[in-house]
Amino acid sequence: MISTIIPPNFHGNKIPTAKIFDDEGKQLIDNINQLFISGVWNSFVLDWLLRTKVTTTLNYFYIYQLPVPRLTKNDRSFNDIVQRAAKLICTTPEFDELAQEVGLSSHQQGVTDETERAKLRAELDGMVAHLYGLTEDEFSYILTTFPIVNATVKEAALEAYRSQVGAIHKSLVST
Repeated sequence: MISTIIPPNFHGNKIPTAKIFDDEGKQLIDNINQLFISGVWNSFVLDWLLRTKVTTTLNYFYIYQLPVPRLTKNDRSFNDIVQRAAKLICTTPEFDELAQEVGLSSHQQGVTDETERAKLRAELDGMVAHLYGLTEDEFSYILTTFPIVNATVKEAALEAYRSQVGAIHKSLVST
């Protein structure tokens, strides 16, 4: 599954979109939560989980069943995921308002350099693996189930997972 936030008035019959406004125009999912969900949905962990259920077609039946962690703005992981997702998504002027909502000055703080984008994606994958309470062996196994993904991408995700273990341990020891 590939998930993103698209600019307003940009959709068609080939792009399934989630309804985020009710019939009166009230936003059902705020922008910050959309960024969080996009960050989680694009992870290896959720992709693997979906592939254990889906046979040929990904439809909303499967998406509605996804176990998405219930974090809030008060959770550090929530904000870390939102910031990284925003830097990956907010790369054109259409996203200036969204970028500003999460503390970026504009789309110019979005990341377009492929090396930096890969680093952000790896960090997101490591964070999401931790959110789901996966051990290093479990996350490593999940990564082996992606045969067409370049080994360096998978190793970067695993390394990000490992480095976050150190950061989590340090924060627990200091409290």
